[in-house]
Amino acid sequence: MQTAERSSGHDPSEQVIYNRCLFAYKAASERVKGDIIELGSGEGYGSQLLAPLAEKYLAVDKFDTDISGHPNVEFRKQLLPSLAGIADNSFDFAVTFQVIEHIQDDNAFIKEIHRVLKPGGQLLLTTPNRPMSLTRNPWHIREYTAAELSATVGKSFGKVEVKGVFGSPVVMEYHERNKASVQRITRFDILKLQYRLPRQLLQIPYDIMNRLNRRRLLEGNTEIVNKVSLSDFSLKDTTDNCFDLFIVATK
Repeated sequence: MQTAERSSGHDPSEQVIYNRCLFAYKAASERVKGDIIELGSGEGYGSQLLAPLAEKYLAVDKFDTDISGHPNVEFRKQLLPSLAGIADNSFDFAVTFQVIEHIQDDNAFIKEIHRVLKPGGQLLLTTPNRPMSLTRNPWHIREYTAAELSATVGKSFGKVEVKGVFGSPVVMEYHERNKASVQRITRFDILKLQYRLPRQLLQIPYDIMNRLNRRRLLEGNTEIVNKVSLSDFSLKDTTDNCFDLFIVATK
């Protein structure tokens, strides 16, 4: 299932969001080794960066994904948060990027990750930083502040560090233009229906408008969009102005 939630590097209009997502894998590549499990592997582009660093790489997603190219990669179709069939203390690292906001029982999700990690193993997790969201995303069950996410992960993990994914001035310029574009659309929602209607009713309209908005932004800001690369993102101490929260939690 291809929605605006599953970014692809093949669509030029997704250049900014794609590089933002890919940056998390680049940051993870500086940390991971040994046996790795990825939860919510999506299109599988992250495994291209991380699998060569692993002894064993298990990718888990609720949709079938063709992840190939490395002999140490295994794919398992499974609905999260359950990791049934995966033994306790099996992995050195668990990677889950832009997933927890889609999980109904986030506490069970974190508890399961803790279970399958070896003692001393680490969880690397990203999720959108709620203060930077431009509108309600009906595909997300919830979004987090840094304090809320730290508290959620801290229920299972004894050591939790929260970093933030930040954008360069070029990315911030794109963000401001995106914000203005979104505001031109949402100004018609005078009854604030986006916050009052069941999120399932809003998913498809949101997805259509999101894609149309990205393509309009590309048409009007091609030079800015085409400039953005991995080097335009960085990992620093979190503030309200970061795009994503980046958790490093140790078992």
